Amino acid sequence: MSVRFVDELDDGFGWIDDGSMRRTAHALAVDGRVWLTDPVDGAGVEERVRSLGEPAGVIQLIDRHNRDSAAIAARLGVPLHIAPLSLPETPFRFLPLLRGRWWKEVALWWPERRILVCADVLGTVPFFRAGDESAGLHPFFRLKRPRALAGLGVQHLLVGHGEGIHGEAAAEAVEHALRTGRRSFPRWLAGIPRVIRKGY
Repeated sequence: MSVRFVDELDDGFGWIDDGSMRRTAHALAVDGRVWLTDPVDGAGVEERVRSLGEPAGVIQLIDRHNRDSAAIAARLGVPLHIAPLSLPETPFRFLPLLRGRWWKEVALWWPERRILVCADVLGTVPFFRAGDESAGLHPFFRLKRPRALAGLGVQHLLVGHGEGIHGEAAAEAVEHALRTGRRSFPRWLAGIPRVIRKGY
């Protein structure tokens, strides 16, 4: 599968497939060890990962987001962590968003770097956004506000669908989505026919 690289950071990068779902994955390097989140396979991905450091593990932020996580973890010879609540010996915190029987989701928060990595709770593709939002909540979370994401002071918002948002705009996007998600639900719903016509 062809992918394009996005979200270029000093200690990580992302890659996105431009299929209908616009699935985005990320690699984060900590002390020469690289952690992958919700990865999709694609040309050049493994080479980019290894150029960043030694693969350390694959993190699946949502239990139903299988993607290519298991296959890539096996190929790299690293463990697969599914919706973990902690990961010792890393600087990451995991923020529980949903722990239901059919849907378990966490967000990865790297406080020192102000990096927030989300799976489905936030996205930047049209399906997630209402009106002129730069990032929007998944429709389920518009009705069930994910309070764990509030007040983080995000500098890099990395999402599972679409390109990330960086700098001061990242925190603004997160806080706006949390603050207006429920009341903008009707506007989100009204935009769905156009999203369906034009694609995800």
